[in-house]
Amino acid sequence: MMNFKNWYIVFAFIIVGLFASCQSESVVEIYSTKETITKTTPLTTYVERVAMQKTSQDNIIDKTNCFMIKLPYVVTVNYVQISINTVSDYQLVQTNINAHSYDNDIVSIHYPVTVILNDYSEKILVDQNAFNNLIIECQANSNNFGKINCITINFPITINVYDSSNQIASNASITSNQSLYSFFENLEDNKFIAISYPITITNSNGQNITVTTNSQFEDVIKNAVDSCPENPTVSLDFIQIITSNPWKISYYFHDSEKTSFYDGYTFTFNSNYKVIATKSGISYNGIWSTKMDNGVREFEIKFETDLLKGLDEGWKVFEFNNSQLRFRHIEDSNDNDYLYFEKN
Repeated sequence: MMNFKNWYIVFAFIIVGLFASCQSESVVEIYSTKETITKTTPLTTYVERVAMQKTSQDNIIDKTNCFMIKLPYVVTVNYVQISINTVSDYQLVQTNINAHSYDNDIVSIHYPVTVILNDYSEKILVDQNAFNNLIIECQANSNNFGKINCITINFPITINVYDSSNQIASNASITSNQSLYSFFENLEDNKFIAISYPITITNSNGQNITVTTNSQFEDVIKNAVDSCPENPTVSLDFIQIITSNPWKISYYFHDSEKTSFYDGYTFTFNSNYKVIATKSGISYNGIWSTKMDNGVREFEIKFETDLLKGLDEGWKVFEFNNSQLRFRHIEDSNDNDYLYFEKN
């Protein structure tokens, strides 16, 4: 079977053949092996999370990153009624809370209100019970990775699209976070896309960064995951998490996606740094290790069997929580490998 990388090369030549009369050699660049991404490529998920609706700006009122309350609305704080008509009015709430040290600082929302979720969908909440129920629903999904803050993508950007079903190439002009989120959220399995670089990203310090490759874009996002104070922060113990649950591989990429190679395996990481992979009642032994290097957690895994040798790399932790572990291995400046585990 032709692997993913070889398919890309053939795909590039198909595009050149179809559009030779009106396209330049730039077509080959646009749909190059390393810059083409699909629905399952990690960068797709990361960009989608950057483009999510920001919901943290009104946490002084709703105390959740799950949603924000749509303007305008009214709250009562310490018996004072405050109209929230613009984002600057959040400061009125904060000022009232800071005014006295002896009051309860209770913020009461006047219902009904409309809330906007990370995916830009809206819900009408008619009372406090509806609000509480939505919070419970959000907490049930708390192991999902949420919005990535401290990155502003400067629009417009252009995304080149190739539809493998009918061999049609096109492009989409993206002008807002909402349209970018919708584009990636609705990306179909048969679509191959390439961001038209360069694009400009503004970080939390107001600095503009010119991004020219997928790998650089991913690095900028990784920096925001690690350092943005607006992202939800929970102190997690990596060793405690990895040794407390059995795991399965949810995504593996080395030159091409090879997740299916590891279907059916369950991985148990023991506190003595031994790892056991089990499939169909057969166990395979290995060892694992982890350390911090200049603030970056590194992770290694080695198995005795050749069946699992593909996992034997020096991985770096991209992000993790109680139910997911995401590792990345940087081959060179434009070529990354990925290993994702999820709780079994």
